[in-house]
Amino acid sequence: MTSDRRILHGTDTGGEPDVTALIHSNSPSGRGAGLLNPPVHRASTIIYDRVEDYVDRHRHFYDSVIYGLYGTETNRALANAIADLEQGFATVLTSSGTAAISLSLSAFAGAGDHVLVIDTAYRSTRRFCDEVLARFGVEVTYFSPDVGAGIAALIRPNTRMAFLETPGSATFEIPDVAAITAVTRAHGIVTALDNTWATPLLFRPHDHGVDVSIAAATKYLSGHSDVMLGAMTGATEDVYRRLKDAAARWGSSASPDDCYLVHRGLRTLDVRLERHHRTGLQLAKWFADRPEVRSVLHPALPADPGHALWKRDFRGASGLFGVRLDPMSDRDRAAFFNELDVFKMGSSWGGFESLMVPAWPEPKRSCAAVRDGALIRVHAGLEPVADLVADLERAFERLRGCRSDGSADPAGMSS
Repeated sequence: MTSDRRILHGTDTGGEPDVTALIHSNSPSGRGAGLLNPPVHRASTIIYDRVEDYVDRHRHFYDSVIYGLYGTETNRALANAIADLEQGFATVLTSSGTAAISLSLSAFAGAGDHVLVIDTAYRSTRRFCDEVLARFGVEVTYFSPDVGAGIAALIRPNTRMAFLETPGSATFEIPDVAAITAVTRAHGIVTALDNTWATPLLFRPHDHGVDVSIAAATKYLSGHSDVMLGAMTGATEDVYRRLKDAAARWGSSASPDDCYLVHRGLRTLDVRLERHHRTGLQLAKWFADRPEVRSVLHPALPADPGHALWKRDFRGASGLFGVRLDPMSDRDRAAFFNELDVFKMGSSWGGFESLMVPAWPEPKRSCAAVRDGALIRVHAGLEPVADLVADLERAFERLRGCRSDGSADPAGMSS
């Protein structure tokens, strides 16, 4: 790896992200032309003037532009910006967040190996483990998010990897990442963590002993709901090379146009996350005061079981959280969701828009019993809080009206 891997060369900020360096990140040709953003370099074939350079091209696979599949200068500019934000060795870009998760697992687990996966992992992560890794002869054990140092009891001689996510998908539990990685590192086990919720601005996995930091750049890193991209950042050169090789063998690539859009989104990541944090916390507190609400699943709330760990490890919160309501019939659900105005219904999140979707039946879990009630997932966007609250008040009004007219449908109740 050449010494010019990074473009930002950010200074040591005492553990704080170098937002100024991030805002001014660029590519060599962009800087040379006086452009604020990296130009989009689209290419499949890269040509050479000398046969010696062509024959020798794969020696530079990790740090040069040699073929479009492995990225152009546009891709490298974004990868370098993310790596500096992560304070990792280097970043590999993929076509989606799901691709980044799947490739990171593929890079370190093979037939006959054992992998530990947090029970609260994203649904697509779990499907990849159950439907792909299992078919390839990899055994998976799911562990409770509160396992901490107790993960030592689950390690086997063939355990190769532990996969984490913080907070957990849908239910937002906060694991003690440092306690887990202290054990896995002592056993030579690679740890990967899906950090999409917080981004490296709010939580930096490598600082807590994680080897592979993963982000669905589709979400907050982009911020505009118009791109698909994933990122895997290795803490060391060896980990990075394993990730890069896995992406190459599976033929995974990221579009230069998508890389340009995500790089543009990075410029405003800091100010957007500040707004998401503030609005999300205000909405979470508003929900907590509603009589229809059983609990609010938001680690930044002092009453949340994971609040102490969140306060210790995170610099802030994003706009995504959960709300558990009393059970809803099908008619209740329609009354609550179908006439939302400001809130939209959509599967992704991390963009400028506020979203709210039903999240029941409960996500599949192995280590915890299914809880009753209706779980909804809320993403606080960038709209004024007053407009969002007004939309929610109308939704609860419709829900009360539906329930008071005797239209309950016991057969359709959530459990």
